Amino acid sequence: MAVIALLALPVPPGDGGAGGGGTIADAVSALVVLWCVARAVHGARRPLTRTAAVVLGLPVIGIAVAAVGASTTSAGLTGLARYLQIFVLVPAAVLLLVRDRRDFRLVAWSLIGLALFQGTLGVYQYATGTGASYMGSDIRAVGTFGPTDVMGMATVVSYGVVAAVALALGPASPAQRRTALACALLLTVPLALSFSRGAWIATVVACGAQLGLAGVRNALRALAVLAACAVVLVGGFGIGSQMLQERVTSITQVSDAPDQSVTDRYTMWAAAVDMWRDEPVTGVGLKAFPDHRDSHASLALSSASDTGGAGAAFSRQPLLSPHNMYLLVLGEQGLLGLCTLVGSWAAFLLLGLRRLARVRQGAGADCALVACGLLLWQLVDFSYADIGGPSTVLMAVVLGLVAWWALSDRALAAPVPGEVPR
Repeated sequence: MAVIALLALPVPPGDGGAGGGGTIADAVSALVVLWCVARAVHGARRPLTRTAAVVLGLPVIGIAVAAVGASTTSAGLTGLARYLQIFVLVPAAVLLLVRDRRDFRLVAWSLIGLALFQGTLGVYQYATGTGASYMGSDIRAVGTFGPTDVMGMATVVSYGVVAAVALALGPASPAQRRTALACALLLTVPLALSFSRGAWIATVVACGAQLGLAGVRNALRALAVLAACAVVLVGGFGIGSQMLQERVTSITQVSDAPDQSVTDRYTMWAAAVDMWRDEPVTGVGLKAFPDHRDSHASLALSSASDTGGAGAAFSRQPLLSPHNMYLLVLGEQGLLGLCTLVGSWAAFLLLGLRRLARVRQGAGADCALVACGLLLWQLVDFSYADIGGPSTVLMAVVLGLVAWWALSDRALAAPVPGEVPR
């Protein structure tokens, strides 16, 4: 919870962003990992089950091989530490520290609380013209993350929406379900004002899957409420309706006059695939995409993107990644890295869905919907984004919740006091 709370602090320019600097939340996540290691050593017992160790440890293979093949030793070590932090160590720590479903729900509500804080600030930025620069105006909602991490607030708010929808569909008391639903509806406003196309798509897919998994009746009821709110917010009050429509339309404009951000994205995707063709098994090495980008990208790629607003001066931010996690891993780690990392996520999804089928409407159904929804959101969003920025450590916490539901024996324990199946 401390890691989540610290992400509400303003991020100084350059920290945790493209420059690769760490944040206070990153430092606290390292302390959490060290605490878990100390507990395991003091207890003189194996902290993880064999299945958990295999699933969580699988990505280490590809990451370690790619680190050895990095262009420089420092790049290899930095990349190795970052990947292990996000995909192995912090998720394992969360898996060990969450004691029961009450702890799980507490972390989920913490995600919603952070999302409400960042979303409220984002709406204020849009209303007062103090956000990040977008189409010539400082109106893009970015929260405390600044213009160099425009996906930060969108990611946090999306996590909050997915978690709130899951808790609203779960077997909690009517008051808690109404509170969660209200939070989900409120968070759709800053999510829209983030103008993040990838976050929109991932949230729609994840919430749609949650509604389907919760039952047809719940799905129809929730869709009716969401549709009514969308009509009121966009149609009635006109919240960013013109810009939102233009942003949605740009998703499909790939060959017919696409904007420069779309052109850059697809150009970098092609460059990542070209890097993979050069080194199909092990890739070009961790953190090596920027070094090989220009030799593999076409002339359509711009050198950098324009950033500004939200308290920062205008600057040109270098394009250092393809903004697609799968292609980033494919280019830098090759098929070995992609298969081990995606294999770990696939195991999370399959094990989580199997446990969801076991509980359905019983105790723990809300935890199952939170975990499966967050994982689905992340897997879809990885098609439009990759790791980087201060919010990345929150991704590690989310993957820890997913790992807990999929792998921990405590997830299916007997109902705790006050927990009543619906």
